[in-house]
Order: sequence, then C-alpha cells, then structure tokens
Amino acid sequence: MVIAAGSRLDALDALVSLLAEMDAPAADAPPAPPSDFYDRLCAALCRTGSMERAVLFLYDAPRRRVRAVGASGLDVSLLTGIDGRLDAAPLARRALGGDRVVQGSAAIEQDVPEPYARRLGITTLSCTPLSAAGHRFGVIYADRGGADFELGDSERDAMWMLGKTAALAEAARSTTRNHEQARRLGERIELAREIHERVIGRLFGVSLALGLDGDLPVEERRRCGEEIGQALADLRSALQRPLASPPRQTGTTLRRELERLGHRRLGPALELDWPATLAVPPELEPLAQSVLAEALGNVAKHAEPTRVAVRVALEHGAFELEVRNDGVRPPESSRPAGMGLRLAVFEALRHGGLVEFGSDGVDGFRVRLIVPVGAA
Repeated sequence: MVIAAGSRLDALDALVSLLAEMDAPAADAPPAPPSDFYDRLCAALCRTGSMERAVLFLYDAPRRRVRAVGASGLDVSLLTGIDGRLDAAPLARRALGGDRVVQGSAAIEQDVPEPYARRLGITTLSCTPLSAAGHRFGVIYADRGGADFELGDSERDAMWMLGKTAALAEAARSTTRNHEQARRLGERIELAREIHERVIGRLFGVSLALGLDGDLPVEERRRCGEEIGQALADLRSALQRPLASPPRQTGTTLRRELERLGHRRLGPALELDWPATLAVPPELEPLAQSVLAEALGNVAKHAEPTRVAVRVALEHGAFELEVRNDGVRPPESSRPAGMGLRLAVFEALRHGGLVEFGSDGVDGFRVRLIVPVGAA
C-alpha cells in the first residue's frame, strides 16, 4: 500500500501524541487501566480520519469473544454485551481479510452487529483492521455522528497506518502478558518445590519417628515437637508470598457469560444446572469466569463432545462450579490440561478453595471449582 506523505505525517503525529500520553505515571500513582490506552487510540484515529466517534473491538482469547474495550465520542458501556465476532460482522471480516480500511453504508445493520448499528443510529461506518504478522487482534469502527460520508484515499491510508501500528503495540502487550504469566507460574512452581523440600521433608521424618513401635524417649518427643514447629514456621514464611495476582475485572457476570455462550456456542448446547435464586459471591466472579473459560477452552482443544454440562451450586457452605464433557480424544491425539487450569489452582488457593480436573469416565473430563463461602 502506497501512503501519501501528508497522511503518513498525520498518522505519525497521532502516534507520537498517543505514546507521549503513555509516559510512566508517578511512583505513587496507580497504573492506568488498559481501557485508557484503547480510548486514546480511538481518539487518535478520530483526529486522523476526521471522525466523531470510534469504538475498538478486541478479541478476548481466554473467553473466545470479541468485545468493545475502548471508545471516543461515546460511552463504551453503551456497547456492553455486544459480541462482535466475525460471523456477525461481515464488514470486519472484509477489513481483516483484505488488510485494508473498508467502508459500509448500504444495509449497515447487516454488516455489523445489529445492536451496534441500532443503538448508535449509524448509516455509514468505516472499519480499520488491527492486524500484524498474520495475527488479527480486532478492528476500530468509526463514523461521523451517524451521517453519510465518503473516505478519501489519504484518510484511508492514515487510518490503516494507525491501525497497523496499534496492532504491533497490542502484539507487544500480548507478549508481555504471556511472559508475565510464565514468570508467575515459575514462581509458584518454585514455591511448591520449597514447601516440598523444607516442610514435607521435616514432616516425613516426624511421621517415621512416630510410626516406630514402642514409646518414644523424651528426647525424641522433644525433637519431633521442634521439627513440627519449624515446619509450621517454614510453611508460614512460604505462604506469605502472594499465590496469585489480583483478578482482573471482567465487566460481566458468570450468569450473563453462560447465557451468551448458550446463544453463541457452536457444537452441543450447554446443559445448565443452576438454581435461579443462587447468586455467585461477588468476590468469586472473576475466578468462576476464569475457570469456566479454561474448562470450555479445554473442551474445544481436546474433545469432540456430544454433551457439555455446567453445574453451579452452594452445598455444605461451599460455592461449586463444575463443567463436564464427553468425547475426549484418545491420549495419543490429546494433550494434558494446559497452563490456564494450573494457574487457576493457585488463584483458587487465594480464596481458600481448590480446582480439580481430570478424567471422568471412559471418554469424559471434569473441571470442578470449590470455594468455602466467606473464606479469605
């Protein structure tokens, strides 16, 4: 694509302004949420393409959905709950498929998710792809307050360049997140190793001593007491480390997420067993949604199910979320549960709970989250 010099300078100027606003905050200031970055990106595209409103839809890989994450000229909460996947957005499919800025006007409600066009009163819309190195991250929709317009070549070029650079920035953010996740998993593995060496070793020695026939001499009993005390001290010291990072806010609830998946999910319908009067404790919402996403991700990767059942319950003072499926592929063509479920185990520990996962019958698999209600 040949980009005119003027539009190139406009796009570069917008990018420089955007990056300048991303200077590190003061030491005592909290980090800016990702939505701030996406809002500024939408504002930069509006300046570059003479637009009044822009919305960035980004692919959320863990939950396998496309959602609005930033906006300029409107409140992004107006678009909460709209699923912007390509099967409901031919305009985005054309933009990403051709790696170019496209424009839609005729029957616009058939080119984008219908609730989006209806809520904003759109007649003409531009779509800028966010793709780089073969990866498709999302799109930015933009319009001029609902009025008809026609994009000039220089505007298309500048918006395309901004979208391309934004995709590279998102690729860098994604890589950073993956490295951070791997680092945290390494820390938790090191924690497990330390507990095994320092705590389990001591308790194993005590168990051998207590298992001997006959009464223990006074000196041996004293030694066992010292070893148990030291093991408890080592365990207390180790567990002072955070076992999981604070869960991110999801902007939705487990019930709404299951309703969305029930409408959108390909393959067998979800069988839901959840009493209407039972609510998920607010502090457990991010954890429950994370475990659900990982469980369904495992189903998509490692099974060809005819049945996927989800059960939510409150039994014996504990919140439970269970996902079962059949159709697990034979071991030679399947892989064990990935990093996501293993990290969920540590996240559950932070709430005093646990995550179980494994085979459930001949060709079945089960993921189960159990958290005592009120445990900290």
